[in-house]
Amino acid sequence: MVCSGNYAFIDSQNVNLAILDQGWKLDFGRFRVHLADKYHVTKALLFIGYVSRNKKLYAYLQKQKYVLIFKPTLGLPEGKVKGNVDSELVLHAMIEYQNYNKAIIVTGDGDFYCLVDYLYRNNKLERLLVPNVRKYSKLLIPFAANKIDFMNNLKDKLEYRAEQKERQLHKD
Repeated sequence: MVCSGNYAFIDSQNVNLAILDQGWKLDFGRFRVHLADKYHVTKALLFIGYVSRNKKLYAYLQKQKYVLIFKPTLGLPEGKVKGNVDSELVLHAMIEYQNYNKAIIVTGDGDFYCLVDYLYRNNKLERLLVPNVRKYSKLLIPFAANKIDFMNNLKDKLEYRAEQKERQLHKD
């Protein structure tokens, strides 16, 4: 089987919350371009809980060339929505294993330690891309020496800016 570049496996909830916690919002379109340019990502799988009112968001993400992998969600009593995507991300990283050269795992969640470790030991881990250097699982520290990049310093490059989106809409 011929590998077709690097694949990104993105824990959307972890990324979104970690970036928001830093006081900015991620522009997923610009992020997709960044993944292609910096990490040679040919396929970006975005793992996300499905909420029917977010159909416009899902259409936008697909237009930006993300492959969306949905997890059914549960409504919690306090009004929050729960849709943990961890097992889906691990499963798809293994299903796609023969199809990619290297994987970029985008999360700061220590639940992915076993996947990251396996990919690392089998020379299939390109990078672990962690959204927040100040808040990520210490289980991932062994990879910090040569396999972790952090997103904290990418605000200027990847921040969502409503005024830029308005200008783009008027160009189209």
